[in-house]
Amino acid sequence: MDSNKVDMFIASTGTKYLPNEKLMTVRSRIETLDDSKLMILQSLDYKDPTVVLILSIFFGHFGVDRFILGQVGLGIIKLLTFGGLGIWTIIDWFTAMKRTKEKNYNTLLEVIM
Repeated sequence: MDSNKVDMFIASTGTKYLPNEKLMTVRSRIETLDDSKLMILQSLDYKDPTVVLILSIFFGHFGVDRFILGQVGLGIIKLLTFGGLGIWTIIDWFTAMKRTKEKNYNTLLEVIM
């Protein structure tokens, strides 16, 4: 794939939705793909880490952040325990963005592989 297209993808998607420490890995894997896969990568449903953090702050004790990331079981447990009596909710405030970026990275890897 053309280096400029990879750079544009990394600049537009990578810095906001993917973990910074894994951008070089993503770049090297995308460079080996053909151009038709780039459209698929751009159309993936990436979760916005900022939105997940805001939802976690306001509705985290209901498990909304876990439901959004596809962790239904943990979301139900968090809902039933009111966010682990608030402790689990506070911990999730600090980890929500990283978990969201990891989820996006794993989604991207599923398409690339």
